[in-house]
Amino acid sequence: MARVLQLSDVSVVRGGNTILDSVSWTVNDDERWVILGPNGAGKTTLLQIAAAMIHPSGGTAVVLDDTLGKADLFDLRPRIGFASTALARRIPPTETVLNVVMTAAYAVTGRWNENYDDIDTRRARRVLAEWKLDVLADRRFGDLSDGEQKRVQIARSIMTDPELLLLDEPAASLDLGAREELLQILGGYASAPTAPAIIMVTHHVEEIPLGFSHALILEAGGIRAAGPIHDVLTADNLGAAFGLELVVEERDGRFAARAA
Repeated sequence: MARVLQLSDVSVVRGGNTILDSVSWTVNDDERWVILGPNGAGKTTLLQIAAAMIHPSGGTAVVLDDTLGKADLFDLRPRIGFASTALARRIPPTETVLNVVMTAAYAVTGRWNENYDDIDTRRARRVLAEWKLDVLADRRFGDLSDGEQKRVQIARSIMTDPELLLLDEPAASLDLGAREELLQILGGYASAPTAPAIIMVTHHVEEIPLGFSHALILEAGGIRAAGPIHDVLTADNLGAAFGLELVVEERDGRFAARAA
C-alpha cells in the first residue's frame, strides 16, 4: 500500500476568502474515495489540488510522491487522470471520439500536429470498447448525448493508465438511465484490483458507484468526517454538513438520502 496523496494542513485563500481551511488527508493507492458537501464547501478546489492544477496557499500537498511547488508538473500531470465539465468545455466539438481519447497521450484536448504510434491507437480503441463507446469512435464529440460525453471524458482520463484518477461530478445532469449505465461501468472499474486510486466529487449519495471504499464530507472548507464509507455516510454527518435532518439508507452497496 502506497500513498498517492498526502495533504498536511492545506489551506487555499482566494481574494481574501478561505476556500479550504487546514485540511489534512491521506489517500492510498488501494482506496476509492467519494467527496461530498454543500455548494461552496471546497470540493472542486480540493480536487484541483489533487490534480496538481493549483497550489495550496498554506500547508503541504504531496501528489504521487511529488511536493507541489517543487514538482515538475509536465512529468506529474500525465500520471493523473482527470475528468470534469470544465475540461470537457475545452474539447473541440468537431473532434472525433477516438481523437478525444487518444490526445490524452499528449495531455492536449484537440488533435494538431502530434505524432501517434499504432500502440496509441490500439490503446484508445481498447479503452473505448471497455466503456462501451467503440461504436462511437468516428462520431464528433459535440454530437454526443450528455451521458456519452461523460463516458468519453472518463475513457480519456484513463487512456494513459493513471496512478490517480479524479472525477468531478461524473453523473451530474444525466437522466436516470444514463446515470445508472455510467455508474454500472464505473462501479465495475472501481472494483477491479488493477484500478488506480480514485477520488470522485458528487453532490448526491445516489451517484456513488459500487466499489467505493471511503468517503470525505467537506463543510465550509474543512473536513466534517473522513474514513471508511459506511462510518462516514451517516444521517448525523450528512445532516450536519447540509443543515438538514436526513434519513440515509444503504441497500446492496448503494446509498440514498432524503429529508426526515
